[in-house]
Amino acid sequence: MTDEDRHTTMGGMDHHQAGGAGALTARVQAALHRVRAFDGRRPLVWDAMLTGFFVVAALTEAGGGWRNTAADPDVPSGLVTVLSLFLSVPLLWRRRHPLAVLAVMAPAALVSQWTGALLQAALIQQVAVFGVALRQPLRRLWWAVALLAPPLVVGAVRFPRDGWVQSVGAPLWLFALVVLGAVAVRTRREYTASLVERARRLEVERDQQARLAAAAERARIAREMHDIIGHNLSVITGLADGGRYAAAKSPERAAQALDGIASTSRQALTELRRLLGVLRDDPSTPGAPGEPGEPGTPTAPATPPELAPQPALADLDELLEGVRAAGLPVRHTVRGEAPPLPPGRQLTVFRVVQEALTNTLKHAGPGATATVEVSYEDGGGVAVTVTDTGGGARTPPVPGPRAEGRGLTGMRERAALYEGALEAGPLPPPAAGWRVRLSLPKDAVT
Repeated sequence: MTDEDRHTTMGGMDHHQAGGAGALTARVQAALHRVRAFDGRRPLVWDAMLTGFFVVAALTEAGGGWRNTAADPDVPSGLVTVLSLFLSVPLLWRRRHPLAVLAVMAPAALVSQWTGALLQAALIQQVAVFGVALRQPLRRLWWAVALLAPPLVVGAVRFPRDGWVQSVGAPLWLFALVVLGAVAVRTRREYTASLVERARRLEVERDQQARLAAAAERARIAREMHDIIGHNLSVITGLADGGRYAAAKSPERAAQALDGIASTSRQALTELRRLLGVLRDDPSTPGAPGEPGEPGTPTAPATPPELAPQPALADLDELLEGVRAAGLPVRHTVRGEAPPLPPGRQLTVFRVVQEALTNTLKHAGPGATATVEVSYEDGGGVAVTVTDTGGGARTPPVPGPRAEGRGLTGMRERAALYEGALEAGPLPPPAAGWRVRLSLPKDAVT
């Protein structure tokens, strides 16, 4: 056999041995898990089994085996039996009151050492010591030492045949080893519990983040729906009113109004389909170009190429033309040179102007005019002021339908996204009208 073959064979044997060891470890872990699960469901059964085992062992020793190690073999058998029961039966309560169990065992251990019986059942005290170190504050181990040491010292003084090292030192070393084992188990339990708690907190935090994200998305969609539907319906209403008045005297103007209504309606439908398309989990969901969700219509692609992007500053002129067509004269002024702004900030400016003009269409009354002033600052700052000249009688006091609704709340939320500020309210007397001012600072540019 060559060296390479020998290496391959040995590698295969190592892999097989590692696989066997891993399987054995998995089986042991599974068995321990089942034992712990059973102990958690029925702790009294496990305590009774453990106590019964040590009672049988102690009574077996009391049957005569204790004389092989006793310093005085003439100790009455009845006393030895009683001492054995006192050293074993209290284990039934070791889980709930380990230190009290040790306190009950200590007098029996003391009598065993004093009489010279030197029962090996005294070692059962270490089980109670394990419980103290596992479940009690560690400072209580000093009480355990105080209960264990006196019987050992008494036995070493009355029967010094084995010396202090054997009579006192060896049991104390055993005590230290038991404590170390209990502390190791306790540390592992606490570490596992901390991992479980951390996983639970992470799950709770994940669920909270998901709910917050869903709430934020719902608020964003509600804002967009309000802006789209509110503005376009206001324009359609204005065009319909104008067309109704012009129908008798100027059919051509009425036809133009109807054309404007059709154009505005198509624009609104396009924006709504784009917004609702984001909500579809399945791109193959029936929808546009028919009515959303209407069965039998062609399937809309996931990202229709004909849909326009979100409105930007370049679309302000089209917005103002639509408002003018609805019957509201609007004067538009621009100060400064427009810097390159992120799409989000452009959308914020567009929606604020749209909402302000929509409110003017709905509340300003006949004969009102509006002014839109956009000021660009060096570095990316933007200030927008929308003022109308509506009649003073229609200006509602605060609070009122125009003072604080979804529209103004949405505008303030949009401004807050870019650390901006929005002010809205009636013009100071004696002027009549309403003013909305948006300010996005230049340090908000990302």
